[in-house]
Amino acid sequence: MKVEFKDTFFESVEKLVWYDTKLWKVWEAVRYDIPRFFGNIYKFRKELYEHRWYDYHYTLQMLYRSLTIMVEKLETNGMEVDSSRNKKTAKIRRAIEIIKSKIDDDYVDRAELQLGKVDWPEIQFEKIEDSDSYRLIDNDTDAQKKHIRKVFALARKIEEREWKELWKIFEGQNLNEYNKLSKSLTSEEHKTRDIWNEWFDGSGMRGWWD
Repeated sequence: MKVEFKDTFFESVEKLVWYDTKLWKVWEAVRYDIPRFFGNIYKFRKELYEHRWYDYHYTLQMLYRSLTIMVEKLETNGMEVDSSRNKKTAKIRRAIEIIKSKIDDDYVDRAELQLGKVDWPEIQFEKIEDSDSYRLIDNDTDAQKKHIRKVFALARKIEEREWKELWKIFEGQNLNEYNKLSKSLTSEEHKTRDIWNEWFDGSGMRGWWD
C-alpha cells in the first residue's frame, strides 16, 4: 500500500509566510491580477465605453453585464448542487430580464401589446399670429387621448411592479420564515423532507456565489 503524507504544520506555515511576501504579491499581480484586469476590460468594453457618471442607467448596464457573466458561469462551471443552483440561476435570469426592460424602457411597447397599439397622429405645427413662433397642433381625438392615457398608465404600473420585484429578488427571503417553518415540523418530517430546498426560492443576492 502506498502511503503519502501531506504537508507538515511547519511547511504550511512556510507557505503562508511566502504568500505574504512582496515577491509573491508581485508574482500574483503579474500572473493573475493584470491578465484578469484586461480580461474584465474586454468583458465590460461596451459598458465602459458608454458609461457616464450622471445617470443610473449606466450603473444598471454594468450590473446587467455582471449578472449575465455570473449566471453563465454558474450554469456551466458551478459546483453547487442542481436543486439550489437552478433556483438561483432562474432568479438571476429574471433580474437580468427586468434590468434589460428598464435599460430599454420598453414598458409602453409592452402595454400596447395588452391594450392595443397607439395611433400616433402626425406631428404638425401652426404659426402663432403676430409672432415668429410656432405651436403644436393637437390633432388627437378624445378616443385617442383616452387610449394613450390607459397605455401610459399601464406602462407605469408594469415599471413600478417590476422595479419592486427586482429589489425583492436582490433582498431575498426572510430567514425568520424558514425558522418558523422548521420549528413547526416534527422530527420525522425533518428526516424525510428537504425542508430548506422546499422553502428556498433562489432569491437573495448575498447567496449568489460559487
